[in-house]
Amino acid sequence: VRVYQIPYGARLTVENGSRVEAGDPLCEGPINPHDILRIKGVEGVEAYLLQEVLKVYRMQGVDINDKHIEIIIRQMLRKVKVEDPGDTDLLPGELVDIFEFEDINKRAIQEGKKPAEARRVLLGITKASLATDSFLSAASFQETARVLTEAAIKGKVDPLIGLKENVIIGKLIPAGTGMKRYRNIKIKVEGQEQ
Repeated sequence: VRVYQIPYGARLTVENGSRVEAGDPLCEGPINPHDILRIKGVEGVEAYLLQEVLKVYRMQGVDINDKHIEIIIRQMLRKVKVEDPGDTDLLPGELVDIFEFEDINKRAIQEGKKPAEARRVLLGITKASLATDSFLSAASFQETARVLTEAAIKGKVDPLIGLKENVIIGKLIPAGTGMKRYRNIKIKVEGQEQ
């Protein structure tokens, strides 16, 4: 038997003899998503955040497709915090994109080295937006002077891969007819001469 403290005045959702799983709420109210990530993992926190955000929209009578919220949640869970760098060039405590981390580990394993160990991190929307690889995209969001100064000091180059940074500089966005493979397509209408 374990003892847990609950906020004063909170209503319990369990009673004596109830069987609970790790991560189940014991009282009404919001749950810290970081705790859910630690206990139930990525899928658990994704499901919780999606459910909570959709609940807010639906209470206002707004029906929103899940995929819009899922994209935001995916961005919030994109980083891992390095716990043990192994034989890689990563540093302990460093925040790294999950896909970059997996590539680094794959290379380390292929070279017979010890891979790094990390845990997923849930970033707030602001921090997730500022932690993007594109400094133009980050600068357009918040803390513009700090982001641009840091980019200049580090000599960063923006590869202009995303939609946002291409809109900022007035380039065609890399989507739909703006994608390279579609730019030089000529449409020929039957019966008309070119």
